[in-house]
Amino acid sequence: MTKSKFSRGLMIAAIVGVFGLGYVCGSMTQQQANAQMGGMMEKAGQMGGPVGSVAQFGSSHHGDAGHLSGLQKNLDTFKKVQSSLPGK
Repeated sequence: MTKSKFSRGLMIAAIVGVFGLGYVCGSMTQQQANAQMGGMMEKAGQMGGPVGSVAQFGSSHHGDAGHLSGLQKNLDTFKKVQSSLPGK
């Protein structure tokens, strides 16, 4: 009875030790992800079919972000001017 408890405890300790060692080694050698999709989107946009249309749609919305932030700034300025006018 004592021998089986000891062997079971030893097996659990070995499993936990191997998992812990793998976790430590994996976290020390982990590298940051780096996406470089600049040329890939252009190539996909030139393709026909659904892949090309989705790529063109994504690249058009990527450029819209700058326009939207500019429009938001203009709207904020307009609201400031409108609130400073008499009668409003």
